[in-house]
Amino acid sequence: MEADFVIVGAGSAGCAMAYRLSEAGASVLVIEYGGTDVGPFIQMPAALSYPMNMSRYDWGYQSEPEPHLNNRRLVCPRGKVIGGSSSINGMVYVRGHAMDFDTWAEMGADGWSYADVLPYFKRMETWHDGGHGGDPAWRGSDGPLHVTRGPRSNPLFKAFVEAGRQAGYEVTDDYNGEKQEGFGPMEQTVWKGRRWSAANAYLKPALKRPNCDIVRGLAARVVIEEGRATGVEVIRGGKKQVIRARREVVVAASSINSPKLLMLSGIGPAAHLAEHGIGVIADRPGVGANLQDHLELYIQQAAIQPITLYKHWNLVSKGLIGAQWLFTKTGLGASNQFESAAFIRSKPGVKYPDIQYHFLPIAVRYDGQAAAEGHGFQAHVGPMRSPSRGAVTLRSAKVEDAPVIRFNYMSTEQDWEDFRTCIRLTREIFGQDAFKPYAGHEIQPGADVQTDEELNAFIAEHAESAYHPCGTCRMGRADDPNAVVDPQGRVIGVDGLRVADSSVFPQITNGNLNAPSIMVGEKMSDHLLGRDPLPRANEQPWIHPSWATSQR
Repeated sequence: MEADFVIVGAGSAGCAMAYRLSEAGASVLVIEYGGTDVGPFIQMPAALSYPMNMSRYDWGYQSEPEPHLNNRRLVCPRGKVIGGSSSINGMVYVRGHAMDFDTWAEMGADGWSYADVLPYFKRMETWHDGGHGGDPAWRGSDGPLHVTRGPRSNPLFKAFVEAGRQAGYEVTDDYNGEKQEGFGPMEQTVWKGRRWSAANAYLKPALKRPNCDIVRGLAARVVIEEGRATGVEVIRGGKKQVIRARREVVVAASSINSPKLLMLSGIGPAAHLAEHGIGVIADRPGVGANLQDHLELYIQQAAIQPITLYKHWNLVSKGLIGAQWLFTKTGLGASNQFESAAFIRSKPGVKYPDIQYHFLPIAVRYDGQAAAEGHGFQAHVGPMRSPSRGAVTLRSAKVEDAPVIRFNYMSTEQDWEDFRTCIRLTREIFGQDAFKPYAGHEIQPGADVQTDEELNAFIAEHAESAYHPCGTCRMGRADDPNAVVDPQGRVIGVDGLRVADSSVFPQITNGNLNAPSIMVGEKMSDHLLGRDPLPRANEQPWIHPSWATSQR
């Protein structure tokens, strides 16, 4: 079995590459361990809490006990299904701020500034504003990925945006356009009532071509001969088989599994590989390092009017919603219910937003556990640029063993200061007149949690991952000892091998990571094909004119 390109992982970036490479006439084989995405738990947007809690669709990873979070082990869902994490995520679509990508370029990812990546964001999307306004000039109109907006019919969605305006913040029609900063509608990868995952957008159309196919199996190692990657060893039905690559091997297995596979293949920190008896092919200390994530809190408020989604939080209502969706792809089941959002700055002197909000008209956890108090609403809030860094390392030399994941969350004083600020700013927003007809008492943290010490205790007990791991095979210049790949995704020290997924991010982006992960797959496809990159964009993002002296 062989092809021009062998891609490990049918996730967000892998699906995009399979589509673009096969579109260009190259033969492609995609290796994927997970199975089908057929079924309502994945395809129905409102059912998003189910697939990420199902071993059928999720690798089931957990962090090691986090010392700064009361030694809690936080879950780290990663998609084990076609579409990867785009098939189990919350379907929130955020490109990231322009300055995120300019920072990438400053960190050595030459050719990945905002001017370089904006054309790829445009190429990948078909944008639907849903009548809410926005920036057509900044958006794409004929890409495979449909980006939509929910109906925002619940009055709480508009109350959240109005409360932000009343608190003195900007309002934005399109945080993925010129102006990220402010309160406004949230975008989702939902199309005609279905989850529009990378599998639906890219992989399934690619598989209809004669030059693209998928191989089910567990990638055990990259085969490297005389310094060049020539294929991938796959375990299928208990037997080992080598899938050969005539041109290149591309690892797109996630920020957790990509560094694991590189290390199992002899690429990584030499001393760590030696501990596990793995021969060193390329000593790259950056493999597995630079692990980043977003943490968030759920600030929950009781509602004094029965207008929240809690009224549907029973088996009968869920059954009716599911039936309507099954037959018509409409109703509450057709939205992820994240329909309003905000990006704000935490303090004067911060040039672009460093806090993100998802607003939800129910008080509920990601695992589907509703608050005992009944009707309520919540804001998911968290800092965007934590200075804490962790690592992914090997537990053993066996491919079947999960890697060791240490995020090292909340390891700096800035983390705690930023989270306390998040709580206090959220309380101020919920206290605005726009929420007066709806807001009752504060469910959590609770009115009695006020001092820095009390807030710190709440954060340590309740901070949860937003499920945005990245950075473990970061891009940089070839002479950077901590870079794993160069700006074209080529693994430094090995020919014919690239990495293309969220692991190559030098620094985490503002917001959810699915959109920039797909963009990486789009842009890396041109590098793989030896094409000139798309012409650079000229659009200039909006920056608050008083950012140096004002928080809002």
